[in-house]
Amino acid sequence: MFEFEQIDKARRILKLEECATLEEIKKAYKELAKKYHPDTCKASNKAKCEEKFKEINWAYQLLLKYCQNYKYSFKKEDVEKQKISPQYYQHLKRFYDGWWADLEI
Repeated sequence: MFEFEQIDKARRILKLEECATLEEIKKAYKELAKKYHPDTCKASNKAKCEEKFKEINWAYQLLLKYCQNYKYSFKKEDVEKQKISPQYYQHLKRFYDGWWADLEI
């Protein structure tokens, strides 16, 4: 149904990592669509922007279709894997709190 090469190309067009949430896909699309929308481009770049905008829309639509057809697991063990353990959360909090505290702004 979906070819990996197409999905990978769409991901790269939207400048996404190999793993992304639906929210990240939408955010990337909105940012790029705003940047390359033909109505906001300079007249000298209009043709380039129109082509890029079409490419961005193609990538977004393809990834949305892929996500809509993705099967999600609602099994208890799979849902439990998504939780962050309290110990892991505390570890992350200590790391980020320490890192931000050390920054000189």
